[in-house]
Amino acid sequence: MAALTAALVLPSEFKPSFYQPRISQFVSRRRTKKTHPGFPVARLFGPAIFEASKLKVLFLGVDEKKHPGKLPRTYTLTHSDITSKITLAISQTINNSQLQGWYNRLQRDEVVAEWKKVKDRMSLHVHCHISGGHFLLDLCAKLRYFIFCKELPVVLKAFVHGDGNLFNNYPELQEALVWVYFHSNLSEFNKVECWGPLKNTAAPPGGGVGAEQDMRQGEPSSKWERPEAPCIEDCTCCFPTMSLIPWSQEFAHENVQNTQEGLQQQI
Repeated sequence: MAALTAALVLPSEFKPSFYQPRISQFVSRRRTKKTHPGFPVARLFGPAIFEASKLKVLFLGVDEKKHPGKLPRTYTLTHSDITSKITLAISQTINNSQLQGWYNRLQRDEVVAEWKKVKDRMSLHVHCHISGGHFLLDLCAKLRYFIFCKELPVVLKAFVHGDGNLFNNYPELQEALVWVYFHSNLSEFNKVECWGPLKNTAAPPGGGVGAEQDMRQGEPSSKWERPEAPCIEDCTCCFPTMSLIPWSQEFAHENVQNTQEGLQQQI
C-alpha cells in the first residue's frame, strides 16, 4: 500500500525521468548490496534526451504542404509509462481522444501546442498543466513545474522531428518564438514565458539542468504582459482568430482582469 500511495502522490513525470523507462520498484531479497541512492537523483537532475525511436506520430486531417498560417495546426503530446513511448498527434484541433481516461486525468502530463500568426509573425504557443483539478497535483506543483521546464526541450524536439516535412517546406518556422503557458491554481506557477526561437529551444546548448534557463529569452517582467494580441477587427495578418486550445482562454480572461485592476490602482 505504501508503494501505491507514493506512486499516486508523485505522478509519472516526477519519477527519475519523464521520457525514459521506469526504474523497477521491486528489490530482490537476495541482494545484499544497497542500491546507490544517488542514481535516481542523477537521472532526475541529468540532461533530458530525445529518442526518436520512442516517438509515434499521428497525422490527423492535416496537410503537410499547408502553412500553419493558412490551415490550423496543433500538437498533442502524451507519454506512456508502460511502453515509455511518446505519442504526438498533429491535427487541426487538440486530439482529445489522447487525453481521455482516468489515468490521463490523474497525471495531467500532456503538452499541447498550437501555431499562431499574429500580425504576420508566426509563433508556437505551448501549454502545460502544473496544478489544479485535484489535490495530488497541488502537492507536487513546484516539482511539476521543474520537470516540465526540464523536459520541454525534449517536447519541442519531438514537435520538430515529428513534423519534419513541415519544417523542410517552411524552414523559416524555426525562427518562430516559443511561448510557454504554465497553468496552475497557484499564482507562483501560473505564468507565461517566452523561450526564444524554436531552433534554439529544440536544441539547447549543453543540455544540462540549467539549460532551460538560458532559453527563456524575453521573459515577461510583469504578469500583465502577454504575447501580442491579434487584431480585433477582421484581417488577413492574424490566424486563427480564436485559440484552438480551451486552456488559453483562462489567460485571456486573467489578462483583462489584471489590466482593469492595474488601471483602477492608477486612478
